[in-house]
Amino acid sequence: MRRRWGAVLLVLAALLVLPGCIRVGGTLSGDLVACKEGDDGTPSNGVVLMAQAVPSASWVPCLEGMPLGWHFSAMDVDRGSGRFWLDSDRDGLHAIEVRLTRSCSTSGATEIPSDRPEMRRLERVSQVTPMYVGRRYYVFEGGCITVLFRLSGENRGEPFAVATQGLGAVAREDLRAMVHEDSDGRLQLDPPADGEGG
Repeated sequence: MRRRWGAVLLVLAALLVLPGCIRVGGTLSGDLVACKEGDDGTPSNGVVLMAQAVPSASWVPCLEGMPLGWHFSAMDVDRGSGRFWLDSDRDGLHAIEVRLTRSCSTSGATEIPSDRPEMRRLERVSQVTPMYVGRRYYVFEGGCITVLFRLSGENRGEPFAVATQGLGAVAREDLRAMVHEDSDGRLQLDPPADGEGG
């Protein structure tokens, strides 16, 4: 567990120091944004990084699992936003993008019963042929998770449903406690504002 936190220290330091964005991709696996990894089942470094990028968000998106045919592609984090992409064997590169921001415009979307407690769910399909294109929004205190989809295969609604079953979210309060405990109190998920003690 201590070895794992060496990487977290670097990730947190990078986000606090770098003015631009951090982008990772290539041959990385979905473990980078896993809801639970390792023997202790704690969220991965990429989830912590996204939480740092959007300090108002009470929830942070993550992957609970990847259905057959879907693969983690890349992650991009900047101050104020974090996102990652999923590629599909059938629907192409970046078929699904999962984005975390402080707020989002849900204009034109329809609210439907939410499958996640403490979040409102809205959906907007903007195109059905030749591609299935749209957005799903999860709106909650201090943030918004937007799932953008652009699917080209046949039976497009089914792969979208299957792919999004693997999407999860971690409560910020759980991430805050994890960072504090695993770093023996040396780190905070949310550093104090300028002028505050700590």
